[in-house]
Amino acid sequence: MVAPLIPSSQITTIERYILDRQADFPDATGSLTRLLYDIAMAGKLIASHTTRAGLADILGKTGAQNVQGEEVQKLDIYAHRTMYQLNDHTGRLAVMASEEEEDIIPIPEKYPLGKYVMLFDPLDGSSNIDVNVSVGTIFCIFRRKSETGPGTLEDCLQTGADVVAAGYIVYGSSTMMVYSAGDGVHGFTLDPSIGEFLLSHPDIRLPEKPEYYSCNQGYQKRWSEGVQHYTRWLQGEEGAPRALSMRYIGSMIADVHRNLLRGGVFYYPADSKAPKGKLRLLYEAIPMGFLIEQAGGYASTGRGPIRELQATELHQRTPLYIGNKDLVEKAEEFIAKYD
Repeated sequence: MVAPLIPSSQITTIERYILDRQADFPDATGSLTRLLYDIAMAGKLIASHTTRAGLADILGKTGAQNVQGEEVQKLDIYAHRTMYQLNDHTGRLAVMASEEEEDIIPIPEKYPLGKYVMLFDPLDGSSNIDVNVSVGTIFCIFRRKSETGPGTLEDCLQTGADVVAAGYIVYGSSTMMVYSAGDGVHGFTLDPSIGEFLLSHPDIRLPEKPEYYSCNQGYQKRWSEGVQHYTRWLQGEEGAPRALSMRYIGSMIADVHRNLLRGGVFYYPADSKAPKGKLRLLYEAIPMGFLIEQAGGYASTGRGPIRELQATELHQRTPLYIGNKDLVEKAEEFIAKYD
């Protein structure tokens, strides 16, 4: 079942909700609480620009100037800078890393250091902006491993089992922030009239009866035999109990969001041209895997849990199968049998 909407008599802002959850942990310092709220603030700012993306293109592209003589930047770069600038000075982070940056992003020396590490994909699916397709921001929070001093690369190279909190903000017909701090999955919808995220989907669980499978079947000829068999099984062949409907948006965040609410599986396999997979482990697979598993699902490389995969590179890539547990385990079964 999809999580019910909250009655108007029980309106809860994201700030109030996060603060109320903090009260369940007597030893909490409030640092994670404020970090999550800073991310929500970044989402509001980015959302205000995604709805104007077409107008921004009319005014000018990167390297051009608008009528005020200001440089017009690509939306994904704006999203990256917004996430960075709202978090570089707060004393809550030791280091950051972004899908947009080749190396780790240190905290400036003039600012205090914190105990957390944040990795983020500032605008997943940004190639779809020009055609008005949903995009989103993905974030993942770890505790630093180093004892003192500036955060290090090793602080960023952790596993899904080390995640403290993770989530995403999807910018579509409405803007929605979905996150987990290890106590279930909770969704908040932005009310633009008051500029606030309101709790709309508490305690989200993947529906027991999934509806969709999501993949780019334009690449099917490049997939392994096991993945080919698995796809046919999802279509109702290979002894499947029923066929699922195929839905594919092309922004991973939007596909996974839909399947989280409706049930299903999203997969982006390794193939003959990308034998290590395409999606990034730290910025996409680990945070989304953590979230889905908190909602009762499962995330896999096709051969084992994403949460057990140790990152060795900042931009490491991986195959990904994510969604209802039984559907993902079936993918592992076909891959083990045929590949």
